[in-house]
Amino acid sequence: MSFILYLLAGFFSGLLGGMGMGGGTILIPALTIIFGIEQHVAQATNLIAFLPMALFTLNMHRKNGLLRTEGLSLIVIPALLTSIAAGFAASLLPSFVLRKFFGAFLVMLSVRLFMQTVNSSR
Repeated sequence: MSFILYLLAGFFSGLLGGMGMGGGTILIPALTIIFGIEQHVAQATNLIAFLPMALFTLNMHRKNGLLRTEGLSLIVIPALLTSIAAGFAASLLPSFVLRKFFGAFLVMLSVRLFMQTVNSSR
């Protein structure tokens, strides 16, 4: 039974990820709240699950001619370095602190999406 629940959590997070929302907004809370998985493990799982989806999406954009490569290293190198530093910092934080940061991130994301919706409806 738990396999089916994991499968459903993965399906819905992938569905939202494909729609541009970000699958982690569903997957991380599902793993921590429903399945009782520690915050560090849930966030690491989300990052690992993100990699194949990102590679698939990148390939699709490349095939459709939507991938611009000029200036790419100016984005990729700092993003990679920041990701490594943030991952290391997150590994040092207690789970409850990481959970609070993730909750604050979700609140900020909600406010941003709400403001975009309000501004686009004008």
